[in-house]
Amino acid sequence: MGPGEIPRRLCAVAVELLPVTGASVSLHDDEMPMRLCASSAQAAYVTDIQATLGDGPCHSAVRSGRPVLACDLTEGQDVDRWPVFAEEATQAGVRAVYSLPLGDESVCVGTLDLYRDTPGVLTADELRTARALAGAMTVAVMALSREAEGDDRDRDRPGWLDGLAADHDGIYQAIGMMMAQLGVGAHEALARLRAHAFAHGRTAADVARDVVDHRLRFRRES
Repeated sequence: MGPGEIPRRLCAVAVELLPVTGASVSLHDDEMPMRLCASSAQAAYVTDIQATLGDGPCHSAVRSGRPVLACDLTEGQDVDRWPVFAEEATQAGVRAVYSLPLGDESVCVGTLDLYRDTPGVLTADELRTARALAGAMTVAVMALSREAEGDDRDRDRPGWLDGLAADHDGIYQAIGMMMAQLGVGAHEALARLRAHAFAHGRTAADVARDVVDHRLRFRRES
């Protein structure tokens, strides 16, 4: 098993050990999380919803540096906290999300997101298991990062972050182009990108590629 496969395997282990139906890992840079891996198409989709909306438990976990447990996305405080995300997630068959930060007390590099098809809380033992998996995932991600940065000898080998970096760079290139097209700042351009993606049922990365490839141009409102 290559080192780049470890995060994916850990997602599979999370589904086996915990009362969840899916798991994913996202790396976070500024306001745009980028999905590294997911255990299923459903987990990948709901992860991308959070990235496109710029809202959801994973964003709250990154900001707080603590686990965020959205135990019921069908009613109550979790719906009030993330109303649009809750609606989109439940339509996709997800009723609870548990997001655990990856990193340490000084820096959060991403999140391990666990998805469940029924509302419910994690028991104390289950939460300890989830935290242990997040710790193992942090070690795996940081080890992969050091490998990607330090191994310059095999230049023909694709880097494990090549695809992720391409999407990330494409989004920020698109934001720069939209700033020029719309005459707005970076935050407004990102908000417009996300709004367009959400309105058309697409991911932010997909819309960014259209902007960069000149298939989509944003125009100033008259």
